[in-house]
Amino acid sequence: MERGLVHIYCGDGKGKTTAAVGLAVRAAGCGKKVLFVRFMKNERSGELKGMADIPGIDFLYPERYFGFYSQLSSEEQASFKEVYHRLWEAAVRECEEDKYDLLILDEFMSAYQCEVIDRQKAVHFLTEKPDKLEVILTGRNPAPEVEALADYISEIRKVRHPYDRGIMARAGIEY
Repeated sequence: MERGLVHIYCGDGKGKTTAAVGLAVRAAGCGKKVLFVRFMKNERSGELKGMADIPGIDFLYPERYFGFYSQLSSEEQASFKEVYHRLWEAAVRECEEDKYDLLILDEFMSAYQCEVIDRQKAVHFLTEKPDKLEVILTGRNPAPEVEALADYISEIRKVRHPYDRGIMARAGIEY
């Protein structure tokens, strides 16, 4: 890869993370180094277990799951922000050292919207990222300033989802 591009997988449909996982597997299969960073999600999801044995894919995520940001107390939100700020800084450091060809920031949009990562630093990183680094951002409702930096934007639209009928997320399918 001569120049890395920025991809956004967004929308209200199921499959944003799944698309990012597919690209991680493809890149690793071609000998690329992948850093998969998880924001705002429970870390027990099946894709992490499935990719753990694939050479060339590394993960960064917090050791603790906090739950939904909007349901946390102000003290818990402060702790949440501190943990995710450190996660963001670690991911940036790793990428600036040219260790990776592909960076996946799963649920970046939520972290950006809730300001658990610094918006100015995020935009700066995306603007000034290492030339060869390909970056994947997932999540709902990308901010206009983030969309403006993207080379690809793929929207995954929900037409129907079992959750609307009261069917909860199932292991191996939704997580």
